[in-house]
Amino acid sequence: MAEPVLDLRGVVKEFGSRVVARVLHGVDLILDRGELAALIGPSGSGKSTLLHLIGLLDRPTAGVIRILGQTTGELQDEELTRFRGQSIGFIFQFHHLLPAFSALENVMLPALAHHGRPSPELRERAAELLGRVGLTDKLHARPTDLSGGQQQRVAVARSLAMAPPLVLADEPTGNLDTQTADGVFDLLREINRERGTTVLVVTHDPRLAERCDRVIELVDGRIRTEQPPGAHARGPAPSALR
Repeated sequence: MAEPVLDLRGVVKEFGSRVVARVLHGVDLILDRGELAALIGPSGSGKSTLLHLIGLLDRPTAGVIRILGQTTGELQDEELTRFRGQSIGFIFQFHHLLPAFSALENVMLPALAHHGRPSPELRERAAELLGRVGLTDKLHARPTDLSGGQQQRVAVARSLAMAPPLVLADEPTGNLDTQTADGVFDLLREINRERGTTVLVVTHDPRLAERCDRVIELVDGRIRTEQPPGAHARGPAPSALR
């Protein structure tokens, strides 16, 4: 069988030294190539902490995290940063676009961090990604000149700049109206299908969660249920983003 894209075994996360607070209690989770999964749960359940660990932005107190077969705990900080940049794309609720940069430059940022300087190839790749998300006519627009849905599409394109096998989306539609949110989700689903990209979406929107391949519920730092694909997992055909 193919190696899972993500494999968590007994992951524990604690905070504090004198008074220790355990946020995650031995989490096991596997995501295969091409899955689109939703991570749901009440506020304070540990979703953000788990996403930070999966995204290699923090290290677990105990347990093993493997991404593409690599045991990440074996990596030193510099190696971990390099591996994260090449393997994981991030989409956030607040898209964190740099206001002084154009859409094209924002999409180029992950590749610039890796390669160190711009090149015609990087510009071409960024333009291609923006075209892929329907923003060919907005390459040189600043974020303040874009709508909320357009800004989030730039963020989606940026997350794909290094062609990562795993994309983590933290409430990517939380600040969008229903129609625009549906469009962003449709775009993630389309990329997931066409590229075989594994996507993990943290969401409070049950409409979006039920359209994912799997729904993972985290309660009090433990995975309580994993629902199989729902009747609406495939969702409708991609719609226009506004």
